Amino acid sequence: MHKPIVAVVGRPNVGKSSFFNKICQKRISIVDDTPGVTRDRIYADAEWSGHSFTLVDTGGIDDSSVDSFQKDIKKQAQIAIREADVVVFIVDGRVGVTANDQEVAELLQRSKTPVVLVVNKLDNFEVESTYEFYSLGLGQPYPLSVHQSKGLGDVLDAIVGHFKDLPQLSAGEGVTKVAIVGRPNVGKSSLVNRLIGSDRVVVSDVEGTTRDAVLVPFAYNKKDYALVDTAGLRRQRPVEKESVEGYSVLRTLTAIEEADVVIIVFDGSEECVTEQDVRIAGMVHEAGKPSVIVVNKWDKKSKSKEEFTKRLSIDLAFMSYFKVIFVSALTGAGTGQVMAMVEEAYSNASKRITTGLLNDLLHDAILNYEPPARNGVRVKVKYITQASTNPPTFVLFVNDAKLINFSYRRYLENRFRERLELSGTPIKIIIKGKGEE
Repeated sequence: MHKPIVAVVGRPNVGKSSFFNKICQKRISIVDDTPGVTRDRIYADAEWSGHSFTLVDTGGIDDSSVDSFQKDIKKQAQIAIREADVVVFIVDGRVGVTANDQEVAELLQRSKTPVVLVVNKLDNFEVESTYEFYSLGLGQPYPLSVHQSKGLGDVLDAIVGHFKDLPQLSAGEGVTKVAIVGRPNVGKSSLVNRLIGSDRVVVSDVEGTTRDAVLVPFAYNKKDYALVDTAGLRRQRPVEKESVEGYSVLRTLTAIEEADVVIIVFDGSEECVTEQDVRIAGMVHEAGKPSVIVVNKWDKKSKSKEEFTKRLSIDLAFMSYFKVIFVSALTGAGTGQVMAMVEEAYSNASKRITTGLLNDLLHDAILNYEPPARNGVRVKVKYITQASTNPPTFVLFVNDAKLINFSYRRYLENRFRERLELSGTPIKIIIKGKGEE
């Protein structure tokens, strides 16, 4: 199942940000008695009873406000409501039902998204104060005192209780999941259709046509795969740019986390690599996923392959191991090699290197360039071994881990890559000192 998105909404100053911070166990949202402090959506990962989800804080909805930002705040909240899997609607139990609460309730009723109605600021946990909120037509009101952490468990149970009704995203055992990520309108869905040979995913020129994750099973080279298009269908519906930019990040992160290997799609018709392209590639790198960069729309190329690759080498210097292929999903040119490169990247990420070979490579690297001394103390290297795969993770044992700096760690990584075929995958080198074995 994809990681659910839970949006927290309500009018200003009912305790939304305090609730958000309490659940996420860190102070991310600004808490202030001044209405309208939270204007943009803020999100963080949370967990309850074995369920992981993404919690999204929103600004307070108040149609009567003279705040010049209120229009944007309401738009943000409406986007959150539409895109969320579950909505937490927080009201103030000390004030009672307000006209603003009723307006938000009507908005939620039209959205059809599951709602957990929470009555906050009941510091004495006076349950009878929740009864009038049944009039909002959103089901059982849950009493809560965020300040004293009373009622949090019941609210969280209600939230995760809705997760069982969400669509499953299971590929089954032995199936390799391949996520396709990239900026809006770079041709992700067209690439999916080209790879599987059928129009399984709706293709549109409108940015953000895709919404939720779609799992598309198929076979390649006698192996079972499932393409995870950061996709889903939004037909005959206007798509605000804010929705695309905000929630595409959450959906992309979820797809990357669930994938075994990632295809990162760039737009080859554009003059340069964008900041968002680099950010998405960085997400894949930080997640430790093997990947292939697919430069799409090469039939409308703006520069040569050599020029584009050189640009990638500069902008993606943090992932010098990248594999790149230039294709046109529209004409099919080059797309026949994409899955072969995906297989190779995933195979490299799954490699097991013998301890003997690793230590031979380590010995050669040290002979070529010894670790620098610090305060007259030199590193005594013991041995290196592989701890895990996907990504390949190596543990280097030394006398003092603090003596190995970032540049020498990078040097070792480059030396290993020179001798081992590890293109398309990040690797991790963990340094352990005396007593950490």
